[in-house]
Amino acid sequence: MEPILRCTVCGATCGGYDQTTCASCGAWGILEVLTPEGAAPAAGPGGGIERFLPMLPIPPGAALPPVPVGDTPLVEAPRLAAALGLGRLRLKDEGRSPSGSLKDRASWVGAVLAGGRTAACASTGNAASSLAAMCAALGSPAVIFVPRTAPAPKLAQLQVFGAEVFRVDGDYDATYDLAARVIETMGWYSRSAAVNPYLVEGKKTCGLELGEALADDPADWVAVSVGDGCTVAGIWKGLKELHALGRLPRLPKLLGVQATGSPAVFREWLDGGDEGPARPPRQAPAGTVADSICVGVPRNWRRAVRAIAESGGRIALVSDGEIDAAMRATARLGGVYAEPAGAASVAGLARAASDGQLGGSALAVITGSGLKDVAGARRAGGDPVDVPPELEAVLEALDRG
Repeated sequence: MEPILRCTVCGATCGGYDQTTCASCGAWGILEVLTPEGAAPAAGPGGGIERFLPMLPIPPGAALPPVPVGDTPLVEAPRLAAALGLGRLRLKDEGRSPSGSLKDRASWVGAVLAGGRTAACASTGNAASSLAAMCAALGSPAVIFVPRTAPAPKLAQLQVFGAEVFRVDGDYDATYDLAARVIETMGWYSRSAAVNPYLVEGKKTCGLELGEALADDPADWVAVSVGDGCTVAGIWKGLKELHALGRLPRLPKLLGVQATGSPAVFREWLDGGDEGPARPPRQAPAGTVADSICVGVPRNWRRAVRAIAESGGRIALVSDGEIDAAMRATARLGGVYAEPAGAASVAGLARAASDGQLGGSALAVITGSGLKDVAGARRAGGDPVDVPPELEAVLEALDRG
């Protein structure tokens, strides 16, 4: 039986694995997959994303990537919590995923549903490398479109996994538009979580894992960086579904975090509404060191705004300087090596706490590893001290501090 989908704009329902947007509302009529009532995770710890198959729109008997996805660790960060003025802080380290980011969860679902067809997407890097990894595991082809600013380590992953890569002379939004046209023309499977509701179901599994962890050990806030909006929407859906099953007694508030150079979802949230006809968000040129959340025209803004509002949460804006500071603090005080977009969640907690808008305990989702953007890490971390191979030189350098 095919899954049922509901339009987030008009509420109409439809079905079909190839349906991506509402037939009535058009390209901005983003759909949401309806989870069958009573569906629940398999019992017992471990098992990764496959434990959530009863809650995922995966056809029976589908070939699954033989790569372990999910079960990423929660890291206690007491020194980082103290530095931010929080009672407690835990870090969900999605950088431990096979390709180094949370997007492996969505790509796992996408590669399965592609069913051997060519799967394609536009990406600043993480969605691309995760898709390349999952398609390689299944032996199916992947075609990737990246903007000219995509970091070299992410491009290297794509090439090694064997994807066909097109680097577009433009920003992410131009890259997305080109990829959408090519995918439609060629009849490929679209891995774009921005419009493909099935991919958001993969991201939901992060929320399901968080819900299980918070069931007996709650947090007041969950911080998530926001680009297109589908990650925070997926995490919220997972939390809500576990709450509806009675397994999560209390829902946390969401703290969405955007960069000041890419604030489109923040602007829509500030307007205080997500109703009305399907429409794009107010456009703004996007530019930030956090390439994974550098999105000028977020397709899933409505679901993101709705999730944050339902949770009673808010969105924090952080500068590139605050993101760099959070990268250093997350590594030096928390022991987790985060890429800029991953550390943005910590930067948002720091900003909200300093503004007096946050208290109690928090959990930050670190969406990607620092190995994804080595140039960003070097910028944030500084340069080494160059010395000749002499003891005196080292002692002099130490004396200089």
